[in-house]
Amino acid sequence: MGKTYKAAVVLPASYAKNKTAYPVLYLLHGGGGHFRDWLTSTPDKMLVKNLADQYNLIIVMPEGETFGWYLNSPLDKTNQFETYISEEVISKIDNTYRTIKDRKGRVITGLSMGGHGALYLSTRHPNLFVAAGSMSGALDLKTANWKVPAEFITRVNTGFEKLLGRDTLTTRYYDNSVVNMADKMKANNLPLIIDIGVDDFLIEPNRELHRRLVYNHTPHDYTERPGGHTWDYWENSLPYHAAFFHKILKANGVVVQ
Repeated sequence: MGKTYKAAVVLPASYAKNKTAYPVLYLLHGGGGHFRDWLTSTPDKMLVKNLADQYNLIIVMPEGETFGWYLNSPLDKTNQFETYISEEVISKIDNTYRTIKDRKGRVITGLSMGGHGALYLSTRHPNLFVAAGSMSGALDLKTANWKVPAEFITRVNTGFEKLLGRDTLTTRYYDNSVVNMADKMKANNLPLIIDIGVDDFLIEPNRELHRRLVYNHTPHDYTERPGGHTWDYWENSLPYHAAFFHKILKANGVVVQ
C-alpha cells in the first residue's frame, strides 16, 4: 500500500526466559479504531497482557485502519489489508519473534469490523490459521440488517462505496461478506467461536451466519450474552476466546508449559 503501519505486540512474561517457540493470537480492532485499541480502550488495561501471561501466547494487534475491513479493495489500491495481514504482518512477526511458524500455532479473532476480518481472513486463508473467532462481528457488508439510525448507515455506506462501489447488488458485497461464506467454512473445517450481545445492533447478521452454519452442519461455538456493542462486552468476551483457542492449541501440542 506504500505505507508504514505499526502493530502492538504483547509478549508473555515467560518469553524472556523460555527459549521455545510460542503460539500467536492475532487480535483485530473494530471500525473507527486503530491497532492500539485493545490496549487502551478496555476498562481493564491489563486484560491483553494478563491473557498473554495466562496462556503463554504472543498477542499481535495489527493496524486495520478506521475503515479498512481487512480486505483488498478492487477500487482503492491504498486499501489492501487482506494482503497486508496475510502476507506482510504474519511474515514480519514470524521473522521477529520466536513463533510457531505454522498454522497449527496461529489463531485469529477480533471485534466488530475485526470480527468480520478474523472470519474473512481465516476462511480465505485456512492455510494460515488453525482456528478463528468473532466478537460482535459486522458479518454482512450490506447494512440493511443493521439496527442503527439512518444517518449512521449513510456514513457507513459511503465508506463501503469507496472500497466496493456504490451498487450493493454487485457480487463485490456478496463475495466479501462473511455471512455468505458458510459453505467455505464447512469445507475448511476450522474451529470457530462467534458471540454477540443481545442488545447489539449487529445481532441479526450474526444469527443469520449461525443459522447457515447449523443448516449446513458446520461445528461452531455460538453464544449470545447480555450486552451491546461496548468495550465492557468485549472485555468479557475475549477471555472466552482465549480459553477456546488454548484448548485447540493444546490439542495440537503447541502450548508453552
